[in-house]
Amino acid sequence: MSALSRPYTRAYRWGLAAVLVVGAGACSSFDQATKGAADFITLYRPEVVQGNFVSKEQVAVLQPGMTRLQVRDILGTPLLSSLFHHDRWDYVFTMKRQGVDFQHYRLTAYFKDDVLERFEGDEMPSETEFVQRIGGDRTYKVPNLEATEEQLAKFPPAAASAPLAAASAAMAPSRAAGSYPPLEPAR
Repeated sequence: MSALSRPYTRAYRWGLAAVLVVGAGACSSFDQATKGAADFITLYRPEVVQGNFVSKEQVAVLQPGMTRLQVRDILGTPLLSSLFHHDRWDYVFTMKRQGVDFQHYRLTAYFKDDVLERFEGDEMPSETEFVQRIGGDRTYKVPNLEATEEQLAKFPPAAASAPLAAASAAMAPSRAAGSYPPLEPAR
């Protein structure tokens, strides 16, 4: 190197060192405001939902002594069913969504001779609580799904069932129950 290029090299090194020091300092001050700006710049972040959501209401219905079929009807098909742990079903639910806290729930059902022996896991939220958690800043009102006596009085039972009975009679097969057509034509 010539003597003429050494000052530029030295200045370049000092400039590079200054940029690295400022950059390292900026990394340590990455707080909520800069995170919000980074989220605004990020164009798309996929929502990741894995597993079966199990609500507090579903867990309340579980009782030791239920069959595997009954447990599957209540909770759904388990996410994990191992060949090495035949008597254990794992229900795991995770959800990563932009603007919402990470959601992770786990429930394990233990069977003995195809009958539910016990279950254990996290404290599950109710369906309403879960909707509120994943709704972010929005709040949702769960509608009342029960009809009052006045609302039910608008629909007389005899008038409502007559068209339904006529429609089901028209759709009923003419053959006797258990009588099926042959699979192959007669020879």
